[in-house]
Parts: sequence; C-alpha cells; structure tokens
Amino acid sequence: MKLITAIIRPEKLEEVKAALFTVEVTGLTILKVAGHGGEKIALESYRGAPLVYEFHEKVQFDIAVSEPFVDVTINAILQAARTGEVGDGKIFVRPLERVIRIRTGEQDIDALTPEPMRHP
Repeated sequence: MKLITAIIRPEKLEEVKAALFTVEVTGLTILKVAGHGGEKIALESYRGAPLVYEFHEKVQFDIAVSEPFVDVTINAILQAARTGEVGDGKIFVRPLERVIRIRTGEQDIDALTPEPMRHP
C-alpha cells in the first residue's frame, strides 16, 4: 500500500480528477495549498506599495492505493497535470503502514477497495 501525494496547478484540478476516475481511482482527498518551488517570485504593486508573492496556490491530492494501482495513479496524474512549464508540481509516493475503514473496521487493502453500491 502507498500514499500518493500530488501537488498540481489549480487549473488542472478537473482534468486530474477525470483522469483518476477514468482509471477507477476514486478514493482521494483534495486540499487547497500554497507553496514555492521553481517558479519565479511575483512582484506587484498595491496602492503604490510593492507586494511580493512568494507562494503560489496549488491543489494537493492525497490518494491511498494498493500496489496494483500505484503506477496507474501516477501515470493518470502525469498525463493530466503536465503542461511542460515550471510549476507543474510534484508527486510523492510513501509507504502506508496501515489503513482502517472507520465505519466497518476493515483494514489495509480491504479498507482501500471501494465497496459495491448497496441498495436499501
């Protein structure tokens, strides 16, 4: 099991979500974040005073996947998020020691696998 964290441009959010859903990766958390990487510092003026924007708005995905979905997930993000320009983002892959679905108590891969839709 791995935890994949991807930091991408906000304008690529919908494309990345669609790419992930297409490869059946649906369990994810999305956060608005700010950071600084290789982009240049933006300088602007507000009412005559200089403003320095050191951090750029980004979107962070946290996605827990089983081993068969690691490369599939990474490739989907790469294809959807890449513009070829500085500031496209990064993908981090870390081992996951344990996962527990709170509602059922299922653990590890059972907790990662989506359950079939249940009808009342």
